[in-house]
Amino acid sequence: MNRRTFAAALTSSLLLLTTAACAEGEDSSGQSGAGAGAAAKDTTELRLDWAYYNPQSLALRDKGWLEDALKDQGFDNVKVTWTQSLGSNKANENLRADAIDFGSTAGTPALLARANGTPLRTVDVYSRPEWSSLVVAKGSKLDSVEDLEGKKVAATKGTDPYFFLLQALKAHGLTAKDVTVVNLQHGDGRTALERGDVDAWAGLDPYLSQSQIDNGSKLIYRNLDFNSYGFLNVSEKFLDAHPELVQIVVDSYEKARGWIEKNPDAAVKILADSAKIEPAVAAQQLTERTHIDISPVPGAAQTEVLERIAPLLVSENLVADAKDVDDALKTLYAPEFARKATAS
Repeated sequence: MNRRTFAAALTSSLLLLTTAACAEGEDSSGQSGAGAGAAAKDTTELRLDWAYYNPQSLALRDKGWLEDALKDQGFDNVKVTWTQSLGSNKANENLRADAIDFGSTAGTPALLARANGTPLRTVDVYSRPEWSSLVVAKGSKLDSVEDLEGKKVAATKGTDPYFFLLQALKAHGLTAKDVTVVNLQHGDGRTALERGDVDAWAGLDPYLSQSQIDNGSKLIYRNLDFNSYGFLNVSEKFLDAHPELVQIVVDSYEKARGWIEKNPDAAVKILADSAKIEPAVAAQQLTERTHIDISPVPGAAQTEVLERIAPLLVSENLVADAKDVDDALKTLYAPEFARKATAS
């Protein structure tokens, strides 16, 4: 091949490469952007959970704002699917099984899951709730944490109410060995308490408020500081592959937060209808025990709570060693998405 033939061949090759690159950089709507185009082609489903304890998820599922945002940004072929989480443990199970891309948990279960190898990252803090308390049935003679020694206490292991129980026991000179923990899902714990199958219950709203209002159950210990924040988590695999979709989800969460703050009565109705509970129960949970007027950016406030709880994860043999917890906490947050959402 002489110089002239070689130059012609090289020019032709470069032209073909340039044409292919340009075609690759356009999405289905004709807009340029290699990231958006790749995600639109490679992803046909966006899988999120919804939960009674996560008000933003309820609003988004009801209003369809996430679906609208995807269409507005050129992801017309991405279908949103919703899976209910009955507790943080279920959300973490679904993330581990790759059944969902986003799962909503309390902060402590998110930390525990990452410390034990679940590749999740926290991208948004959706609430600071008082969703856990220790409760006894109407007419019970128990009225303090100390009274629980030797008693049966229902709790869902791996969730915030369980860690609330551990913290409450420790603060009053007891440990989990001083009670019999009956591992039941939240709704079943309420049933067990009201039937007299257990002496106390580490409850979670809305079941807690429902038992209190409908059946006269009595709260014997409350402590806002023992409740960790509400975390929106995403699988690390999905975050790495589709950061633009993660941003759309977080932006939509922040839209839902603003709407709930301005429309609390409408938000209460969505919760009441979704959970099939009385409006008074939903109102107590959402307007009295759930604080969403907080920064969504995971950071120092959440770390302060988790650092206090971390030793319990080790002492209760829930993790291999303290280093696993420390490493998990250092890498748990991906705050850039919430920062961008609030800036815009």
